[in-house]
Amino acid sequence: MKYLIQIYSNPASRAMWESFSAEQQAEGYAYYQGISDELRSTGELLADEALADISLAKRVTVSEDAGTVASDGPFAETKELLAGFYLVDCETEARAIEIAGRFPEAEFGLIEVRPVLEMTSGADV
Repeated sequence: MKYLIQIYSNPASRAMWESFSAEQQAEGYAYYQGISDELRSTGELLADEALADISLAKRVTVSEDAGTVASDGPFAETKELLAGFYLVDCETEARAIEIAGRFPEAEFGLIEVRPVLEMTSGADV
């Protein structure tokens, strides 16, 4: 079954990351790369990405009058922002949770594991 492991950040986790030296940040990136490499080798990793800063995001709206419009906001007020994700294909939910628990953000409660809804065609939807 596919699971999306969502990694969030908040002001405290961002401040901690920003306080790290360049060497410590490089070690952090290497840690995530190690998890990615391991999951790729087991065939469980389908995709993984870190997301750019929220200031670069665009809100997209569609209306009959204006058509499709992309704007810089305003965005919903929230302290927790999606920072990245892993899309995995695991035998069990317990395995997805085990993987999610390896990310440092889990200490702050900033990891979410969600099953991926398998879309089917026809009357079964």
